[in-house]
Amino acid sequence: MDLATITAGMKERVEAKPAFGNTVKFDFGDAGTIHIDGKNNNHVTNTDGPADCTLKIALSDFVDMVEGRLNGMNAFMSGKLKVDGDMSIAMKLQSIIG
Repeated sequence: MDLATITAGMKERVEAKPAFGNTVKFDFGDAGTIHIDGKNNNHVTNTDGPADCTLKIALSDFVDMVEGRLNGMNAFMSGKLKVDGDMSIAMKLQSIIG
């Protein structure tokens, strides 16, 4: 699964939900970024910019999380997922993305 496919799927799921009031960035390193502007109707782009919360994870680990092979809490505890910024915003993502 590549960044374009993940972005398209996230757009479909996230943009249909009510705005959650914060900005979030998924930073996949050299593979790119996904930015969710929850202040602007949950608009999803691949534009890199500032965010209230940034989640840093390898794209392959993110795919494993999405496909159920990696638990988000385990990823965080093992250092595969790093959260910069407001942790409570990261917790909101479960209801927004799922």
